[in-house]
Amino acid sequence: MECRGRILGSIFIISLTCTVINLAERLLQLYISRLKALPLLPTTLIINVVRITIVVVGMLILLDIWGIPTTPLVLLLAVGLLVAALASRDEILNIFSGFELARGKFIKIGDYVKLDSGEEGYVSDITWRNIQIKAPDERIILVPNSKFTKTTVTVHRKPLKKATQPFRFYTRLHMKELTGLKARNLSELAQTLKDVPDAVVYYHTHSFIEEYQYLIPQPANEFALWVSDVIGDEVLAEKLSNIDTFEFSTIGELRERVLAVINDGLSTRGEGRTAFERREFHFIKSVSVILTTSYVAHDLREFVEALRKVRINSLYFHIFESRLRLHKGTNDFSIWLQDSLNEREIADKIAVLDPYNYTLEGLRSVIIQLIEECIK
Repeated sequence: MECRGRILGSIFIISLTCTVINLAERLLQLYISRLKALPLLPTTLIINVVRITIVVVGMLILLDIWGIPTTPLVLLLAVGLLVAALASRDEILNIFSGFELARGKFIKIGDYVKLDSGEEGYVSDITWRNIQIKAPDERIILVPNSKFTKTTVTVHRKPLKKATQPFRFYTRLHMKELTGLKARNLSELAQTLKDVPDAVVYYHTHSFIEEYQYLIPQPANEFALWVSDVIGDEVLAEKLSNIDTFEFSTIGELRERVLAVINDGLSTRGEGRTAFERREFHFIKSVSVILTTSYVAHDLREFVEALRKVRINSLYFHIFESRLRLHKGTNDFSIWLQDSLNEREIADKIAVLDPYNYTLEGLRSVIIQLIEECIK
């Protein structure tokens, strides 16, 4: 009779355990789905923990029914839980941090966040283990919840307009190519300058901008330097130095202005002296290789953060080369701001900046400041 009672009791406990597990699973799925305040809640994990807990309790009752000591099993379970907790302490911290983030509604998908540790970008997903951040260079950064809650975070929640076309930052490698052409006097300088490619004119009027970008204003064009140092015509050199490159939207217009100044000097003061051997003006061609970068911007905030990080060569390409060599008449930034974001006001402010009156780093700072004022 005692054995039969134990068997019946065991069957009842097993049936009751299965019933309680099924009921608990349904109730948890029903109520957790309604807890919209806790979007990070790991439903599957909680159901598994509850299922294991019910099974363990059922086993302890069964052991008690059959008179088997439960103390060793309880101690074994306690040791096992302690070992598992120590091994998974990082995961446990992430889970509790996830609950804290969910309860406090500190961040949400779509926020732009900047961490003290350097990570920044738009929050693309929030899970019970980590925060997923899409960086300006399109990398996906996974920040553990425990790290996220312990660092200083700046959150930008102002909704920003998305560009119809993203802005991709480019850079370029700059190389010099000797053309074999040279001039010994002003007449030869004017005659040769008339027929050389635009890339030659560009080199001799812009080569110093990058090389000496830390100087304000940048040194004069090479025509003025040669006329002063070799020909010795200080008046003509001064006039060439005073040519405002920013006035011209194409290399062709700039070339015509330089030629007009040289021809005026020839008509009023003649050729002047002739250069000695190895002191001739050597015409050099600028050769550029354009490369893509990893930085892409879909709105103003991504744009300004990428602009902080791109190299000087990239800034030079989008400001100087696009305006003159690519015959766009203005810089790439202003074109994108107006055409893809319809931000005409900020586009015009950047377009009227005279880049020749700034160092490249100074120009970067001014553009960043203008855009940050727009998105505040």
